[in-house]
Amino acid sequence: MTPTSGAWNDDRLERIIGTLLRAGVLLSGALVVLGGIIYLARHGGEPPHYRAFAAEPSDLRTIAGIVNYALSVHGRGIIQLGLLFLIATPVVRVAFSAAVFALERDWLYVAVTLMVLAVLVFSLAGGHLL
Repeated sequence: MTPTSGAWNDDRLERIIGTLLRAGVLLSGALVVLGGIIYLARHGGEPPHYRAFAAEPSDLRTIAGIVNYALSVHGRGIIQLGLLFLIATPVVRVAFSAAVFALERDWLYVAVTLMVLAVLVFSLAGGHLL
């Protein structure tokens, strides 16, 4: 298709992807800052315990647990949710690109983009196949 036909031309695609990335990073940053404020308001006066390392609770190691903590307005849950959004932003960008390439019927780019998406998902899954 020609660039003037209203289809997905390069400029439009770059603007949308730029907006998508900007929105994802801004939302992520806002969530992390909000979670940090809540966390410090509730726990900022507690003395640090340097002798014993306490890892994150096991509930904050799953997506469902993070969402539950965030919905309960726990600072750590909101911070973790912001970090999830930050990680998800480039994944969504790649998935969006694959969809646009499919709409354009550019099968070579669809294949390459889907391979990149598969590598991202594989690495986010900890390098394990199901």
